[in-house]
Amino acid sequence: MHHPVFKMLSVIIPVYNEERYLEEVLDKVIRQPLPGDLEKEIIVINDGSQDRTAEKIQAVLRKYPAVKMRWINKAVNEGKGAAVRDGLTKATGDLVIIQDADLEYDPADYPKLLQPILDGKADVVYGSRFIGEPHRVLYFWHQVANRILTTLSNMLTNLNLTDMEVCYKVMTREVAQRLHLKSPRFGVEPEITAKIARMRINGKRLRVYETGISYAGRTYEEGKKINWKDAVSAIFQIIRFRFMD
Repeated sequence: MHHPVFKMLSVIIPVYNEERYLEEVLDKVIRQPLPGDLEKEIIVINDGSQDRTAEKIQAVLRKYPAVKMRWINKAVNEGKGAAVRDGLTKATGDLVIIQDADLEYDPADYPKLLQPILDGKADVVYGSRFIGEPHRVLYFWHQVANRILTTLSNMLTNLNLTDMEVCYKVMTREVAQRLHLKSPRFGVEPEITAKIARMRINGKRLRVYETGISYAGRTYEEGKKINWKDAVSAIFQIIRFRFMD
C-alpha cells in the first residue's frame, strides 16, 4: 500500500495573554524532535493580548533565528476559533496540529499523535486526556461537563471519541483546508469534530484515531480561561454543525 510522503508539520498556536508560559511552550515545541524527516513550521496567532505576549514572541524569534516561525498579530481579541482559522490560512505543512499556549499539553506527545497518520492508518488523530496517561487531578465538574459534551457530540456524529474537547487534534492538510471554521471561541472543538465526522474525501469517510496524551491542567488562578458559558455554547455548536452549516 502506498503511503503519502509527509514533509512538514504546521503547529498552530493561538495565544491570548500567556506571557507567563509562552516562552517555555515555544521552547518545547521548537526543541521537540519529530519522527522521520518531518520538519516543522510554527504559526503563532497573538489574539489581541493585553500583556507582554507580543514581546515574548519577539524574544523567541530572536533566540531561534533559524526556526521557521511566523506570527499573526491581531489588534482585537476574537477567540480561539478565529485564531485557529487565521492560522490555517498561513499553514503550508502537509500535516497540521493545534497547540495551546499554556503548559497543559506537552509537545513530547507529538510523535505518537503523528504516528497513525505517518503509518497510513489515519487522516485525523485526536489526543485523549482520559485514556491511560498521567494527568493532573483537578476539577470534577469540568470532567463531567467534558463527558456530557463528548457524549452529545458522539451521539450526533456517530464517532466514539473519549475527549472531543481536547486541544490536540492532528490532521492532514487536505482535511484542514476543508474545515472552513466559523466558531470564534471554544466552540471550535465541536465544530471541527462535526465537520470531520461528515467530511468525505474521494467518497470515503475520514479515518479517525485517538491516542492517550499526558495532561497538566491549570487552575483558574494559573490562568485557565474556559468557563461554564463556553460549555453551554458548545452544546449549541454541537447541534448547529450536525444539522446546519
